[in-house]
Amino acid sequence: MKYAFFPGCVLEGAAKENYVATTTIAKELGIELVEIDGWTCCGGSHLQDVDELGATAVNARNIALAEKMGMPLLTVCSTCTLMLRKAKANLDNGQLEQINKILSTGGIRYNGTSDITHLLWVLIRDYGLDRLKERVKRPLTGLNVAAYYGCHILRPPGIMNLEDHANPKSLEKIIYALGATSVDFGAKLKCCGFHATYTASEDMIRITGETAKSAVASGANCIVTPCPLCQMSLDMNQPEGQAVVGCNQEMPVLHLSQLVGLALGFSPDQLGMNMHIAGRELTKEIIANM
Repeated sequence: MKYAFFPGCVLEGAAKENYVATTTIAKELGIELVEIDGWTCCGGSHLQDVDELGATAVNARNIALAEKMGMPLLTVCSTCTLMLRKAKANLDNGQLEQINKILSTGGIRYNGTSDITHLLWVLIRDYGLDRLKERVKRPLTGLNVAAYYGCHILRPPGIMNLEDHANPKSLEKIIYALGATSVDFGAKLKCCGFHATYTASEDMIRITGETAKSAVASGANCIVTPCPLCQMSLDMNQPEGQAVVGCNQEMPVLHLSQLVGLALGFSPDQLGMNMHIAGRELTKEIIANM
């Protein structure tokens, strides 16, 4: 299994621990990730509001680079996945000639031969749950996990069409495959508010607190999300958010790759969890008692 790896800006910068965890588990599982040489930012869901054609062209170039490698493109960021898949949809439905004219100035062409996928989808669809179960070295027995999808990994359903956007099950399936227990909580399909950090910061802080409080009420020991932006927002804003909603219990927020890595036998520090803000020592204590 070989993929052209698109880390995106957040894994290169603010969420470096997710880069570490993703590459660590990929190597352990025998999934080869070849980082795309010369990739550029996807535009973070904002570029299209300023220049829609530019957003399509930028991401067409990223896809075209993966095509030159002869591999499907894999990312672990829900927003990157959305931006890349939206560009691919535009290209495959009428904008091919226009965008390729732009790309030709850089000596590159989009052909539509590479799929755009996400680590979550690869584990479910390509790698397979049975195969993942076989690789578990430390079953996460007794760990109650709140599956947090956020919005961009599911919506809009016409672009992000792996599963039912209103009743997804992929995260829960992985949680159970790792030996943990999935607990339902009311915030699992809600937006984390990351992209409104500067325009509606008070609302974003409140959303963070409500999400953590919902997970606490469900009996969860931690939240897991497939999106580094969701993880980052729910983690770094948690102290302020909990203060707003009156919640006093820390709630660790893990990247999907970190949860998988724990079940594969890696320590929290090996997976970069020492870089988190909320519940670092609590997570270590939980894992130590397994």
